[in-house]
Amino acid sequence: MEMLLTSLRAAAESTRLRLLAICAEGDVTVTELTRILGQSQPRISRHLKLLCEAGLVDRYPEGSWVFYRLADSRTRGGQIARDLAAMIPEDDERRRRDLDALQSEKDARAEAAQTYFRANAAEWDSLRSLHVDEREVEAALVAGFPEHCDDMLDIGTGTGRILRLFADRIDRGVGIDASRDMLAVARAALQSPDMRHCVVRLGDMYHTELDSASFDVVTIHMVLHYADRPSAVIDEAARVLRPGGRLIVVDFAPHGLEALRDDRAHRRLGFSDNEIADWCRNAGLDVAPAMDLPGDPLTVKIWSADTQIKFDSRPRLERVAG
Repeated sequence: MEMLLTSLRAAAESTRLRLLAICAEGDVTVTELTRILGQSQPRISRHLKLLCEAGLVDRYPEGSWVFYRLADSRTRGGQIARDLAAMIPEDDERRRRDLDALQSEKDARAEAAQTYFRANAAEWDSLRSLHVDEREVEAALVAGFPEHCDDMLDIGTGTGRILRLFADRIDRGVGIDASRDMLAVARAALQSPDMRHCVVRLGDMYHTELDSASFDVVTIHMVLHYADRPSAVIDEAARVLRPGGRLIVVDFAPHGLEALRDDRAHRRLGFSDNEIADWCRNAGLDVAPAMDLPGDPLTVKIWSADTQIKFDSRPRLERVAG
């Protein structure tokens, strides 16, 4: 009862109710909210502080920026926040104006993300030309992914492609990345209504600051070769996996392209099966046979490992003819 009363008191003000409706649409910054609502930054911040204290809205610092969105739907506050936002009539004039202004902010985000993407597209395209078609890699990943899982973490999410790939099989997706530019690209890609259950955050692959045993699947897609301490990344992935959870790692087999180290900041020139298997076992994971997807000259490898309590009904990774 007290939680409900606290939530209702916090939301019972027109600006705060408008903020709930906007935050229901996804991540938004204070700066964006000041433009959308036409109010000062201190005033918006005070309203957001009350909503956060009531458990209706979550706050995510990201460098000098702070993002806000409705609290996690699995919490009582998140459920109440969604119920309250849903009660606002769709034809309400202020709500319509706010959402139109929010769409303008999203369009600006998307344009900024595309500018960054275009500026770096040549580099990504040249790397893709060295290995097997990504569609074949993704087909293999889909074949080996559980039909459904509650919570998925994508470490080094980049453009958010892996979250989008599995969005229809998960209840919640979280992507972390150390690059704010890449997170801007990912947010632009995840802003459609059917992607609201997927979020991205600034994060450290060695120390995610996420709760232990809180995810059913963790993916590390084309990230490990950038790591100074790849075994520590796998340790962190194992820490956040629940019993019966699965780790999926996609990276290169050992190769000799020194240019990738010099020009692309690759710390490691691929990984052997024994390396990955040893790291996974040391982290308490049961390793499955790896899959090879040969390219020219780079071979993509897919490794999977499960925590000690396994779901025997889950599919193992198998190559899909393409």
